[in-house]
Amino acid sequence: METECETVWKNSVGRRDSSEGSGAIICEKSDAGRRTANRRKCAAVEQFDYREMSFYQIWIRSFQDGNGDGIGDLYGVYDRLEYIRDLGVDGIWFSPIYPSPNADYGYDISDYRNIHPDYGTLEQFQRVLHRAHELGLKVIMDLVINHTSDEHPWFQESRKGKDNPYSDYYIWRDPKWGRKGRRPPNNWFSQFEGLAWKYDDQRQQYYLHVFAQKQPDLNMDNPRVREEVKKIMRFWLDLGVDGFREDVITFISKHEQLPDGIPFVPVINGMPFYKDGPNLVPYLTEFRAVAKEYGALQVGEAPMTPVRTAVRYLTGENRVLDLMIQFDTMVADCFMTEYLHHRFNLRKLKRAFSRWQYALAGKGWNALYLENHDHPRVISRYGSEEFWRESGTSLAAAYLFQQGTPFIYQGQEIGMTNIRFPSIDQYLDVASINVYRTFFKHQPEEKRMRRIHNASRDSARTPMQWTGGEHAGFSASEPWFPVNPNYPGINVEAEERDPDSILNFYRKCLKLRKENETLLFGNYREYQAWSGKRFLYERRFKGETILVLCSFSREPQTFRLPRGFAPGQAELILCNYPEGSKIGMLRPYEAQLLRWKRP
Repeated sequence: METECETVWKNSVGRRDSSEGSGAIICEKSDAGRRTANRRKCAAVEQFDYREMSFYQIWIRSFQDGNGDGIGDLYGVYDRLEYIRDLGVDGIWFSPIYPSPNADYGYDISDYRNIHPDYGTLEQFQRVLHRAHELGLKVIMDLVINHTSDEHPWFQESRKGKDNPYSDYYIWRDPKWGRKGRRPPNNWFSQFEGLAWKYDDQRQQYYLHVFAQKQPDLNMDNPRVREEVKKIMRFWLDLGVDGFREDVITFISKHEQLPDGIPFVPVINGMPFYKDGPNLVPYLTEFRAVAKEYGALQVGEAPMTPVRTAVRYLTGENRVLDLMIQFDTMVADCFMTEYLHHRFNLRKLKRAFSRWQYALAGKGWNALYLENHDHPRVISRYGSEEFWRESGTSLAAAYLFQQGTPFIYQGQEIGMTNIRFPSIDQYLDVASINVYRTFFKHQPEEKRMRRIHNASRDSARTPMQWTGGEHAGFSASEPWFPVNPNYPGINVEAEERDPDSILNFYRKCLKLRKENETLLFGNYREYQAWSGKRFLYERRFKGETILVLCSFSREPQTFRLPRGFAPGQAELILCNYPEGSKIGMLRPYEAQLLRWKRP
């Protein structure tokens, strides 16, 4: 029998929504179309099963230019929706597409309820959303609520003084005074630009910015700010989106006293006082209640949050997040940040994988990823550009078949690699520029630039390589940012024609995962954790066992299967080499999936 809530949901499509004055038109015939007044009569809507899904992340500025101005946009996205569907994913995550001055390329938002004019209009977004839903693709948006742009109207009002309604929307503090004059309220560094405090002459106080100076932190302790967040969520959910990826969401609750951080630690010395803060769970619980009204997915980004803390957010009936973008798997070639680079350590990566798999087993669900807009390209980091196809496919198998919901970043599925500019003047990433200008200035120029080559987020932001033609098929005009020079050999068009390409291997992996209950829901167990050359793990479910074997070596290697795995009874169901495989032997960066079925 259909419930009242279900009837309301089904009857609410194609109508104009006047809640919060948005005047937005809900997409015709969209299963996600909703009308706010009726929706709120229902305590909750059943959430879709994200466990069987996979998501494709779009960093829109570099995805596809559809109107010929050299900048990726929603018109280009619309034209590529079938490509995304055919990859085998079930949803799209949009990095911010809101109006922004682009100090941090969209993560400094000046208007939460509109589309950046570079990318199109709200109407064009609705066309993309409607078509995505027609193709069976969910759509989640980036919710950036730790900070706004300093050009947001809230901040412009807040800086006018202490006696207006927006005065305490942000974190303001009086300066300290000493023999050397005015000083910031504490010694925290920002993660992007020097100290975490900037003095505002108009208000005559400092404001906190954990990231760039143009990204002032919101004061989430203010109930009015939290209500604003809920209105933003409802605006997009009423429009029909299916959830949110919530940017640095574990940073939104700060220690009330804002004490000094560790004096000798740069960049993150204040993190103990703004990460996983005292009121984080209550605030996330408030936002969770809104998401439940719509059955919306919540994916939280949590830099430096350990799994023992994450369990509190991701498990139990009162969990406040569905999935978490953790950073443990992003530091296998560095110390805490890519700018403190060291040689890739497979054991370190495997420990991170298994730590999260074991901790959430039977209690929560993992988000699986190896690339996104915040990190350099994974083949250049954890693989081998020499063994480009082999390492790109082995990396895919290494993470896609673990228990969890995979995320694939644009270009990852074709094996895009890092770009290496000769001069810092060619980089746009605010973090890269700050590191170059602030740290390691005593080192030779070649070493300083090598650090940028290894670490810059700009490597993930070069235009998508669609063809071997002019501008890699990204645009008919000069792109806003240079295309990687290797595009004639690495592009979608070429890989479509090659049955053994990285692109087609991703398609095979996603199809196999979706069709196999063991790969979706089976228990995870790692073997040979001591090995620095290969990664072995099993998935076991209802009498079926699948062993995933991935080489991370440039040399062939022989080995014994773990005890209990009879080679003669194994069935090879996937390999990244076109020629036949041999059990007990792995070629450079070879990946094998072996299956055993209990009689």
